Amino acid sequence: MKFVRLLLKNLLRNKRRTILTVSSIAVSLFLVATLQTILSELQNPPETPDSALRMIVRHKVSLFNALPQAHLDRMAQIEGVEAVVGSMWFGGVYKDPANFFASFSTDTDGFFTIYSDLELPDEQKEAFKANRTGCIVGGTLADRFDWKLGDRIFLESNAWPVEVELTIEGIYQGGSDDGTTLYLQREYWNELMKEQMGGEWDMVGTFNLRVRSPEDLARVASEIDEMFRNSSFPTKTETEKSFLLNMVSMLGDVQLFITSIVSVVIFTILLVAANTMAMSIRERTREIGILKALGFTRRLVLMLLVGEALFLSLGGALLGSWTARLIYSSINMTQITGGFIQRFYVTPETLLLCAAIGLFVGLFSAGFPAWQASRKSVVDALRRVV
Repeated sequence: MKFVRLLLKNLLRNKRRTILTVSSIAVSLFLVATLQTILSELQNPPETPDSALRMIVRHKVSLFNALPQAHLDRMAQIEGVEAVVGSMWFGGVYKDPANFFASFSTDTDGFFTIYSDLELPDEQKEAFKANRTGCIVGGTLADRFDWKLGDRIFLESNAWPVEVELTIEGIYQGGSDDGTTLYLQREYWNELMKEQMGGEWDMVGTFNLRVRSPEDLARVASEIDEMFRNSSFPTKTETEKSFLLNMVSMLGDVQLFITSIVSVVIFTILLVAANTMAMSIRERTREIGILKALGFTRRLVLMLLVGEALFLSLGGALLGSWTARLIYSSINMTQITGGFIQRFYVTPETLLLCAAIGLFVGLFSAGFPAWQASRKSVVDALRRVV
């Protein structure tokens, strides 16, 4: 600790270079923290104890292939299944295309058994069931558009040629979606689809069901898929979390993409820091010779030089990563991404990763030039500069 003052003086001798170096590392680690947080949120969708018991049944070939409503009654008879509802993606757009959010048409019978983690009064649940044009919305979504109970809203769909006029009968809190979704009655939606497309319309995008216990998950999934294996509408059954992860996988290999960018960023930091430290040490070769003449050992000189690099790199890493945490904690990413990313929290693990990168950059960038400088004899160090 007694050499900290000397170390700081050396860092501040060229303030412009120090500020630029720390700033470049901070910006780079801000980007790393952002990318790691995106990856973490996509790979770890929000989950509650209730959502762990939910399963999604979709068409085996593609999510874009619908299933017949008739599947529901057969699935409901399987041992361990507590409730099943049919659901179809609606994709609500409110007033402006930029105001897009997740919305689904759903059966009301059994809905609140499956989604028991949605917190809203019983009278609001009953009002939703009783009103054919009623809907319930999450608290986060209601705050976004300043919706209140009883409001009538008009929504377009980004997936279907229909418009709906809805009355907000309930505003829920909680849930694995963090209150970012709207649910309307599938019966009402079916009627509109029949008017627009003609004929009978009673198809389902997915069936959402709840099982009795975690031990039933694998068995129920196997029984459902086997039941419809040879039908015209084969199914694929998976947990809610697996379903969400498969949705993310449709974007491509996100992990490889983000890892590649992070690797390039780290490599760039290494070049910047290595160049800075090499210049700094080369300029002070004579001073290093004087320090050794005064009794500074080779090991102490090496520690001082590496310590300067660690101060720069670790300081920049902490500045960048903690800035990311502070900024993203005050930004509503749900609104910005239309509910695609519900949380955006820079975790302690990400902060530790950024700190580790900072330490690595400091050691790598200063290690070799500091080792070379510490090995020079007093005479050689003075002769090479003077």
